[in-house]
Amino acid sequence: MIQVQVSQEIERVCPGFVGAAVEAYCENSPYCATLWEDIHALGDQYRQQLSTETLKLLPGIAATRRVYKACGKDPSRYRPASEALIRRMLQGKELYQIDTLVDLINLASIASGYSLGGFDADKFQGTTLTLGIGRQGEPYEGIGRGIINIEGLPVYRDEAGGVGTPTSDNERTKIELSTTHLLVLVNGYDGDELHVMETAKNLQKLLRKYCASDGGSYTIYR
Repeated sequence: MIQVQVSQEIERVCPGFVGAAVEAYCENSPYCATLWEDIHALGDQYRQQLSTETLKLLPGIAATRRVYKACGKDPSRYRPASEALIRRMLQGKELYQIDTLVDLINLASIASGYSLGGFDADKFQGTTLTLGIGRQGEPYEGIGRGIINIEGLPVYRDEAGGVGTPTSDNERTKIELSTTHLLVLVNGYDGDELHVMETAKNLQKLLRKYCASDGGSYTIYR
Protein backbone atom coordinates (compact mmCIF):
# COMPACT_ATOMS: atom_id res chain seq x y z
CA MET A 1 0.00 0.00 0.00
CA ILE A 2 1.40 3.39 -1.01
CA GLN A 3 1.32 5.99 1.77
CA VAL A 4 0.86 9.70 1.01
CA GLN A 5 1.76 12.56 3.32
CA VAL A 6 1.38 16.34 3.03
CA SER A 7 4.31 18.61 3.92
CA GLN A 8 4.10 21.69 6.11
CA GLU A 9 4.95 23.92 3.14
CA ILE A 10 1.72 22.80 1.43
CA GLU A 11 -0.24 23.19 4.67
CA ARG A 12 0.95 26.82 4.84
CA VAL A 13 -0.33 27.73 1.35
CA CYS A 14 -3.41 25.47 1.46
CA PRO A 15 -4.39 24.62 5.04
CA GLY A 16 -7.65 22.98 3.91
CA PHE A 17 -6.08 20.60 1.39
CA VAL A 18 -7.60 17.13 1.23
CA GLY A 19 -6.58 14.36 -1.16
CA ALA A 20 -7.51 10.80 -2.01
CA ALA A 21 -5.24 7.98 -3.15
CA VAL A 22 -6.94 5.30 -5.26
CA GLU A 23 -4.84 2.15 -5.55
CA ALA A 24 -5.97 -0.73 -7.75
CA TYR A 25 -4.88 -3.65 -9.88
CA CYS A 26 -6.25 -3.52 -13.42
CA GLU A 27 -5.74 -4.29 -17.09
CA ASN A 28 -4.84 -1.55 -19.55
CA SER A 29 -5.72 -1.53 -23.25
CA PRO A 30 -4.84 0.68 -26.23
CA TYR A 31 -8.35 2.07 -26.77
CA CYS A 32 -11.92 1.76 -25.46
CA ALA A 33 -14.71 3.04 -27.72
CA THR A 34 -17.41 3.18 -25.03
CA LEU A 35 -15.12 5.18 -22.74
CA TRP A 36 -14.68 7.72 -25.52
CA GLU A 37 -18.44 7.94 -25.94
CA ASP A 38 -18.55 9.06 -22.28
CA ILE A 39 -15.77 11.59 -22.86
CA HIS A 40 -17.47 13.08 -25.93
CA ALA A 41 -20.82 13.28 -24.10
CA LEU A 42 -19.24 15.25 -21.27
CA GLY A 43 -17.52 17.51 -23.80
CA ASP A 44 -20.89 18.28 -25.43
CA GLN A 45 -22.35 19.10 -22.01
CA TYR A 46 -19.50 21.43 -21.08
CA ARG A 47 -19.64 23.28 -24.39
CA GLN A 48 -23.24 24.16 -23.55
CA GLN A 49 -22.47 25.22 -19.97
CA LEU A 50 -18.98 26.75 -19.89
CA SER A 51 -16.61 29.13 -21.64
CA THR A 52 -12.82 29.29 -21.47
CA GLU A 53 -13.23 32.06 -18.88
CA THR A 54 -16.00 30.59 -16.70
CA LEU A 55 -14.23 27.23 -16.42
CA LYS A 56 -11.65 28.99 -14.23
CA LEU A 57 -14.43 29.50 -11.68
CA LEU A 58 -15.03 25.76 -11.15
CA PRO A 59 -14.12 25.22 -7.48
CA GLY A 60 -11.38 22.63 -8.03
CA ILE A 61 -9.73 24.66 -10.79
CA ALA A 62 -10.08 28.02 -9.01
CA ALA A 63 -8.53 26.59 -5.83
CA THR A 64 -5.61 25.01 -7.71
CA ARG A 65 -4.95 28.31 -9.48
CA ARG A 66 -4.93 30.10 -6.10
CA VAL A 67 -2.36 27.66 -4.74
CA TYR A 68 -0.17 28.13 -7.83
CA LYS A 69 -0.19 31.87 -7.24
CA ALA A 70 0.55 31.40 -3.52
CA CYS A 71 3.55 29.25 -4.48
CA GLY A 72 4.74 31.85 -7.00
CA LYS A 73 3.63 30.13 -10.23
CA ASP A 74 1.57 31.69 -13.04
CA PRO A 75 -1.44 29.37 -13.55
CA SER A 76 -2.10 30.77 -17.02
CA ARG A 77 1.39 29.74 -18.15
CA TYR A 78 1.48 26.43 -16.27
CA ARG A 79 -2.17 25.40 -16.43
CA PRO A 80 -3.52 22.74 -14.08
CA ALA A 81 -4.25 19.61 -16.12
CA SER A 82 -8.00 19.66 -15.47
CA GLU A 83 -8.24 23.23 -16.78
CA ALA A 84 -6.10 22.40 -19.83
CA LEU A 85 -8.28 19.38 -20.69
CA ILE A 86 -11.60 21.18 -20.37
CA ARG A 87 -10.24 24.25 -22.16
CA ARG A 88 -9.23 22.02 -25.08
CA MET A 89 -12.76 20.61 -25.22
CA LEU A 90 -14.31 24.08 -25.18
CA GLN A 91 -12.08 25.12 -28.07
CA GLY A 92 -13.50 22.24 -30.12
CA LYS A 93 -10.22 20.31 -30.13
CA GLU A 94 -9.96 16.55 -29.66
CA LEU A 95 -8.34 15.31 -26.47
CA TYR A 96 -5.19 13.28 -26.96
CA GLN A 97 -5.99 9.57 -26.98
CA ILE A 98 -3.26 7.72 -25.04
CA ASP A 99 -4.54 4.43 -23.63
CA THR A 100 -7.56 3.33 -21.61
CA LEU A 101 -6.10 4.01 -18.16
CA VAL A 102 -4.84 7.48 -19.04
CA ASP A 103 -8.04 8.32 -20.94
CA LEU A 104 -10.11 7.12 -17.97
CA ILE A 105 -8.15 9.31 -15.55
CA ASN A 106 -8.60 12.28 -17.88
CA LEU A 107 -12.37 11.68 -17.91
CA ALA A 108 -12.45 11.62 -14.09
CA SER A 109 -10.40 14.83 -14.01
CA ILE A 110 -12.72 16.59 -16.46
CA ALA A 111 -15.80 15.42 -14.57
CA SER A 112 -14.50 16.60 -11.19
CA GLY A 113 -12.48 19.71 -12.08
CA TYR A 114 -9.58 18.26 -10.07
CA SER A 115 -6.13 17.65 -11.50
CA LEU A 116 -5.40 13.95 -10.98
CA GLY A 117 -2.04 12.24 -10.90
CA GLY A 118 -1.95 8.78 -12.47
CA PHE A 119 1.04 6.49 -11.93
CA ASP A 120 2.38 3.00 -12.46
CA ALA A 121 2.81 2.23 -8.75
CA ASP A 122 5.44 -0.45 -9.44
CA LYS A 123 7.80 2.29 -10.69
CA PHE A 124 7.93 4.21 -7.40
CA GLN A 125 11.10 4.24 -5.32
CA GLY A 126 9.94 3.38 -1.80
CA THR A 127 6.38 3.17 -0.50
CA THR A 128 5.77 6.77 0.62
CA LEU A 129 4.95 9.86 -1.44
CA THR A 130 5.23 13.38 0.01
CA LEU A 131 3.42 16.42 -1.37
CA GLY A 132 5.63 19.49 -1.30
CA ILE A 133 6.60 22.47 -3.48
CA GLY A 134 9.05 22.37 -6.38
CA ARG A 135 12.49 23.91 -5.82
CA GLN A 136 14.67 26.00 -8.10
CA GLY A 137 16.64 23.79 -10.49
CA GLU A 138 14.89 20.60 -9.37
CA PRO A 139 15.14 18.07 -12.23
CA TYR A 140 11.80 16.99 -13.65
CA GLU A 141 10.83 15.46 -17.00
CA GLY A 142 7.15 15.96 -17.79
CA ILE A 143 5.38 13.33 -19.86
CA GLY A 144 5.71 14.37 -23.51
CA ARG A 145 6.99 17.80 -22.42
CA GLY A 146 10.68 17.28 -21.76
CA ILE A 147 12.38 19.07 -18.88
CA ILE A 148 9.99 21.51 -17.19
CA ASN A 149 10.52 24.10 -14.48
CA ILE A 150 8.58 22.89 -11.42
CA GLU A 151 9.81 25.61 -9.08
CA GLY A 152 6.70 26.86 -7.28
CA LEU A 153 4.50 23.95 -8.37
CA PRO A 154 2.97 21.51 -5.89
CA VAL A 155 4.86 18.25 -6.44
CA TYR A 156 4.65 14.69 -5.16
CA ARG A 157 8.02 13.07 -4.52
CA ASP A 158 9.13 9.51 -3.89
CA GLU A 159 12.60 8.58 -2.64
CA ALA A 160 14.14 9.39 -6.05
CA GLY A 161 12.47 12.78 -6.62
CA GLY A 162 9.41 14.34 -8.21
CA VAL A 163 6.77 12.11 -9.78
CA GLY A 164 3.71 14.32 -10.22
CA THR A 165 2.46 17.92 -10.38
CA PRO A 166 -1.04 19.23 -11.24
CA THR A 167 0.41 20.40 -14.58
CA SER A 168 2.27 17.26 -15.67
CA ASP A 169 3.30 13.89 -14.28
CA ASN A 170 6.83 12.54 -14.66
CA GLU A 171 8.10 10.24 -17.42
CA ARG A 172 9.77 8.00 -14.82
CA THR A 173 6.53 6.74 -13.27
CA LYS A 174 4.15 7.09 -16.21
CA ILE A 175 1.38 4.64 -17.05
CA GLU A 176 2.05 2.28 -19.96
CA LEU A 177 0.10 -0.52 -21.65
CA SER A 178 1.93 -2.97 -19.39
CA THR A 179 0.75 -1.18 -16.21
CA THR A 180 -1.24 -3.41 -13.85
CA HIS A 181 -0.67 -1.65 -10.48
CA LEU A 182 -2.26 1.79 -10.58
CA LEU A 183 -2.18 4.73 -8.20
CA VAL A 184 -4.32 7.81 -8.84
CA LEU A 185 -4.08 10.90 -6.61
CA VAL A 186 -7.04 13.28 -6.33
CA ASN A 187 -5.94 16.81 -5.43
CA GLY A 188 -8.63 18.68 -3.50
CA TYR A 189 -7.10 22.13 -3.09
CA ASP A 190 -10.63 23.42 -2.47
CA GLY A 191 -10.86 21.32 0.72
CA ASP A 192 -14.14 19.70 -0.36
CA GLU A 193 -13.74 16.23 1.17
CA LEU A 194 -17.11 15.02 -0.09
CA HIS A 195 -16.26 15.92 -3.70
CA VAL A 196 -12.82 14.32 -3.32
CA MET A 197 -14.46 11.11 -2.09
CA GLU A 198 -17.00 11.20 -4.93
CA THR A 199 -14.14 11.56 -7.42
CA ALA A 200 -12.31 8.59 -5.87
CA LYS A 201 -15.47 6.48 -6.05
CA ASN A 202 -16.02 7.52 -9.67
CA LEU A 203 -12.48 6.38 -10.49
CA GLN A 204 -13.23 3.02 -8.89
CA LYS A 205 -16.44 2.72 -10.92
CA LEU A 206 -14.61 3.53 -14.16
CA LEU A 207 -11.89 1.01 -13.38
CA ARG A 208 -14.49 -1.69 -12.79
CA LYS A 209 -16.29 -0.77 -16.02
CA TYR A 210 -13.35 -0.42 -18.38
CA CYS A 211 -10.22 -2.03 -16.92
CA ALA A 212 -11.19 -5.47 -15.55
CA SER A 213 -10.56 -4.24 -12.00
CA ASP A 214 -12.40 -4.65 -8.70
CA GLY A 215 -11.85 -0.92 -8.21
CA GLY A 216 -9.23 -1.34 -5.52
CA SER A 217 -9.43 0.92 -2.47
CA TYR A 218 -8.95 4.56 -1.62
CA THR A 219 -7.63 6.48 1.37
CA ILE A 220 -8.10 10.12 2.34
CA TYR A 221 -5.03 12.16 3.30
CA ARG A 222 -4.52 15.72 4.43
